[in-house]
Amino acid sequence: MKASDTSAAAPAVLRRRPILVTGGAGFIGSNLADNFATEGHDVLIYDALARPGVERNLEWLKKRHPSRISSVIGDIRDETSVAEAARDAQAVFHMAAQVAVTTSLTDPRADFEINIRGTLNVLDALRQRGDRVPLIFASTNKVYGDLADVELEKTNDAYKPRSPAVRDAGIGESRPLDFHTPYGCSKGAADQYVLDYARSFGIPTCVMRMSCIYGQRQMGTEDQGWVAHFLIRALQGEPITIYGDGCQVRDVLDVSDAVAAYASAWKRSDAVQGRAFNLGGGTANAISLRQLITHIEDVIGRPVETIYADWRAGDQRYYVSDTRLATRELGLKQPISWLKGVAALAAWLQNESGLARSNSLPSSLQNAEALS
Repeated sequence: MKASDTSAAAPAVLRRRPILVTGGAGFIGSNLADNFATEGHDVLIYDALARPGVERNLEWLKKRHPSRISSVIGDIRDETSVAEAARDAQAVFHMAAQVAVTTSLTDPRADFEINIRGTLNVLDALRQRGDRVPLIFASTNKVYGDLADVELEKTNDAYKPRSPAVRDAGIGESRPLDFHTPYGCSKGAADQYVLDYARSFGIPTCVMRMSCIYGQRQMGTEDQGWVAHFLIRALQGEPITIYGDGCQVRDVLDVSDAVAAYASAWKRSDAVQGRAFNLGGGTANAISLRQLITHIEDVIGRPVETIYADWRAGDQRYYVSDTRLATRELGLKQPISWLKGVAALAAWLQNESGLARSNSLPSSLQNAEALS
């Protein structure tokens, strides 16, 4: 795909050494871009706009920051255009990716090209520059595999580890890597490339192995972004399909807390060079799918219909991040409570989607968006 600049401000921005955000029109990328532009940085977004709805995020960013946001519509697999976008960047946040396990199973070659070759394109663009440009990479908890060896017990509506250490703290960075599904392989390989470019070439890279991030500007689907997807279906009065028994547990983190972690990794790039951190809400924000649905029913004030289907490949029964290392090394604050954050996302989604009044939130939660 041939890259093209869509902003008249781009040449000026490029001269000012912008922060490059690949996948910057996506959910986390757009929140990162907004944060940095608000702080007074120039931001160059590199995005193929392949995910439905992300063009609205780009329009929103340009309206909010007309003199700070520039964009290149391009494919991360295009080595030449990636190198051009990275030419003058002062820092790179590499968020562009194929993000769904299901898609990787139907088209593993594209998954490989985007997640591995695309990441190598970004890394090598920085290597060939010959200077120390920080790169922060969005990895995933899927690098740890399905965690089938973690012994679990089912208590009411959630799985819990039998091991007190795992139950109290979660899964730590010392956990052996174990790639499952093409998506796990591609993101895991990219994860390791990013860490090795710090070892081999001295590039100040850092890896964030994310659990479930949710929040404003997330247009979740059944394949990725489950918290927002559940809310969207519920607000539209449509059934939610649960794959498995619904007792699988994840720790969830509001995107504002994720952005703070990424920003801190950049500011501390020398100290965290070549290191990987598990990033999530931790044990205090660990919930099962069933528990989220119960809370959604409380938020919207009506029952939610659920449909059950077979487990999907590579799905972890239990994953909760041990956040102690990231909290200590990145200086992170206490994350937003999932109860508060989900209510805020529900209010934002209702306002964003323009749902009919009959599907509106209870009046007590109309201003929940402001809580975040």
